[in-house]
Amino acid sequence: MPHARPLLHLIAGARPNFMKIAPMVRALQQDGRLRFELVHTGQHFDRDMNDVFFEELGIPQPDVRLGCGGGTQAEQTGKIMLAYEQLLQSSRPDCCVVVGDVTSTLACALVAKKAGIPVAHVEAGLRSGDQLMPEEINRLVTDAITDWFFITEPSGRMHLEREGKPADRLYDVGHVMVDNLLYQQAKLVAHPQPDALKDQLGSYAVVTLHRPSNVDGEANLRRALGVVNALAEDIPIVFPMHPRTRKGLEVHGIDVGKNVHLLSPQPYMAFLNLWRDAALVLTDSGGLQEETTALGVPCVTMRETTERPVTVDEGSNVLAGTDPATVLAACRTVLSGQGKKGRRPALWDGKAAERIVAILAERLGA
Repeated sequence: MPHARPLLHLIAGARPNFMKIAPMVRALQQDGRLRFELVHTGQHFDRDMNDVFFEELGIPQPDVRLGCGGGTQAEQTGKIMLAYEQLLQSSRPDCCVVVGDVTSTLACALVAKKAGIPVAHVEAGLRSGDQLMPEEINRLVTDAITDWFFITEPSGRMHLEREGKPADRLYDVGHVMVDNLLYQQAKLVAHPQPDALKDQLGSYAVVTLHRPSNVDGEANLRRALGVVNALAEDIPIVFPMHPRTRKGLEVHGIDVGKNVHLLSPQPYMAFLNLWRDAALVLTDSGGLQEETTALGVPCVTMRETTERPVTVDEGSNVLAGTDPATVLAACRTVLSGQGKKGRRPALWDGKAAERIVAILAERLGA
C-alpha cells in the first residue's frame, strides 16, 4: 500500500485568515507533496463569505465548518477547542497550521499540541508589547507551544530568539498576506473595476478605524472623529465604517463632516481597488499597515504601538500615536508631498507560501 501523503489542517476563523490561507492552498495544490483540509472554525459569521468570496481568493470552500461563532472570548475559545478536539477523532493531521492572532489560532493550537500534533504558526513572533490587546495574548500563548515558526519580518525573529526558541525552528519566509495582495492586485490590473466614487473624488484619503482605543466609548470616538473631520477639510475622505462604530455615532450624536463619505464594510477586492489609489490611508488596522507598505501607499497609523515595526522602519507607514494634533500633522506631512517613500521589505515578494510549503514538506518527510 503506498505511503499516504502527510495531512495538514489549515485553520481559519475570521475573514482575514482566509486571505492568509489562500496563498498556502494554491502553493499546496501546485506542490502536490502534502494533503490538506481547510478548517473554518466559524469564529466570525460573515454572510459575505459565499461562493464568490472563495472564487475571488482562488481557493475551494472549507472542507470542515465547526460553526463556533458568538459568545465572549472565553466562551468562543472553549467552543472552538471542544469542536476541534471532536474533529481530531475523525481527521488526525500530521501538522496543524495556524495563521495570525485570532481566537481560533490559539484554541486550535492548544488542542493540537495536547493531542501530540505539531503546530506551525504563520506570522510568528509579532509583538505589540500591549497585553490589553486580546491578539497579543493569542500571539504569546500560541508561540509558547509552536513547533515551527514562520516569520514575516525581522522583529519577529528578534522576539522569538529573545524568548529562547530554537534557531533550527525559525524560518524567515516573507508574508502570505502580501502573497495574496499581489495575487489580487494582478487581477485588478488585468480586469479594472469601475468605481463611481473614486472617479468623482479624484484625490482622496481612506480611513478605517475599529480598535477599542479609538471607537469604544464617547470620549475615544469623539477624539478619533475629530481627527477625521479636521482632515476632511484638507481632502475628501472615504470611510468604510463598521456597523458598531456607526451605531456609536448615532448613540452619542456625533456628526461626520460633509466631506466624509461613509460606506459599509467593503468586500476585499472593492476595498483594495479603493485604498491602492488613495493619497493617504489613516488606520488602526495591523493588516492594512502591511498591505500599504507592500504597495507603497502612504499610511498613518493612529495607535501608540505596532506589532509590525518593519512597516515603520522600512515601509510607508508612520506610527503617529493617538494625540489628535500629532496624527493630523503626520497626515498633512504626507499630503504636502513631504512624507517618506519607504520600500517593500525583503522576502515580501509573493512567494512566502511556496517557501512555507517546501519547509513543511521537508519537515514532515513528504
